[in-house]
Amino acid sequence: MPRILVNECKQEVSSFNPVPSHYEDFLIDHGEGLLNYHRPVRSEVGGALNIFESRQNLEILGGFSARGITSAGTLDEASFKKLAQEFLYPVQMAGSLDGVYLALHGALASEETEDTEGYLIEEIRKIVGPGVPIVVSLDLHGILTDRILQHSDAVAVYHTNPHVDFYTTGQRAARLLLHLLDGNPRPVQIRIPIPALVRGAQCITESGLFGGFVKRAVEIEDILSSGLFIGNPFTDIHDLASNVLLVCDESNLEKTVEHGKQIANDFWQVRAQIQQPLTSLEESIELAKSTPGRIVLVDAADATSSGASGDSNAILAQLLRAKCERTALLPLVDAPAVEACFEAGIGAQLTLKLGGSLDPRFTPVELTGRVRLLFDGNLRSESHGELWQAGHTAVLEAGPVTIVLTTRAVSLYDRTLFLACGLHPASFDMTVVKSPLCQPQFFEEGAALVIHVDAPGATSANVRSLGHKRAARPLYPLDPDMTFTPQPRIFRPS
Repeated sequence: MPRILVNECKQEVSSFNPVPSHYEDFLIDHGEGLLNYHRPVRSEVGGALNIFESRQNLEILGGFSARGITSAGTLDEASFKKLAQEFLYPVQMAGSLDGVYLALHGALASEETEDTEGYLIEEIRKIVGPGVPIVVSLDLHGILTDRILQHSDAVAVYHTNPHVDFYTTGQRAARLLLHLLDGNPRPVQIRIPIPALVRGAQCITESGLFGGFVKRAVEIEDILSSGLFIGNPFTDIHDLASNVLLVCDESNLEKTVEHGKQIANDFWQVRAQIQQPLTSLEESIELAKSTPGRIVLVDAADATSSGASGDSNAILAQLLRAKCERTALLPLVDAPAVEACFEAGIGAQLTLKLGGSLDPRFTPVELTGRVRLLFDGNLRSESHGELWQAGHTAVLEAGPVTIVLTTRAVSLYDRTLFLACGLHPASFDMTVVKSPLCQPQFFEEGAALVIHVDAPGATSANVRSLGHKRAARPLYPLDPDMTFTPQPRIFRPS
């Protein structure tokens, strides 16, 4: 009976977040616990299990899973070494394996190990040997490296942004692995790096320019796996870039490479259009005050799903300075403020200094409000059913402003945090959304105006302001006058 081992390690970091992440910032599962968690969840592993378990006479082994509670700053090296040891242990102990499926992210980096995913795949390859197929799923915000492709047999990447295909990506990865287990030839993987960082609404696959390129890659004839990576502009490592990925049989290599080069060339031609126009903080608030209807203020510079700390009070401070009387709903990570709210109790009025508890670029602002809600912060994502743990959470109402205070950051690409507190964004004049892209039904549908705010933060779409030090140069838009010629890299099974 063929034996397949399933492992998972997923987190996205921002090198510009001054607060490192640690082992304790991951949710850990082992063995059957990993499988049982994912079966009812619309995750990559959930999708893969759906395919694997539909086939008879297949043994699925749960290995090790580490899921970041949220994205964060660079992982400290001791924590990565501990994660790596636990990640590799079940592979070492499994005995003979016929295949390995790895659900990874692609934008995790530690203090000393830039390409953490490549390292993990290479170490597993050393354990299982050259003949055992290894298939990997990655986020399109992952940073594709030669090391990843040298030691894997095939990579499946998300096709949607915002991501609604976690489950189907896992299914595609599982089908790839079964394709190899059925005796088909091991494929060739093609990477075409594009030295460009892109961000913003044109990255929405449903409606933006980026989606057209993904569609073109997916529709190439006789392709086994394909897609585009746009990387995470905030994970400042050497290989940071966009990439075309194509996986095909050797017989289709030449034709597939030519298609990939054309996609890369065309992507390069519109790189300037795939940037996010931003509105200054001051102008954003004036627009929000004067525009009738519901307003969405996008604070992507403090996007916790991209690696920011979540404690930016930049928009809150500007609302106070502008004496804005419209109702506003916003999230804020501030453990000391939450603790004070719990000590005071529901209904208590207290004065707090809010924001900047983690990232020193934000100066705390003083605010007096009333505690409206306290709860444990355990959430289930409305998007995919994933477990999120915000820690103790408090709702503070201060005049027209309602603030959801959490002890820890959680992903904010949907309304889960607000809805768990009984707060619906549509009930407020303004909602601060700390995510660059959300499914439109969560915040944007029915809004009179969506404003992308040029606020400070570790995940600002104003990427030239961040101060990259490790990324290979030249790199657009950090180096706006550069030229580009596609240089495909071919990876054959060892």
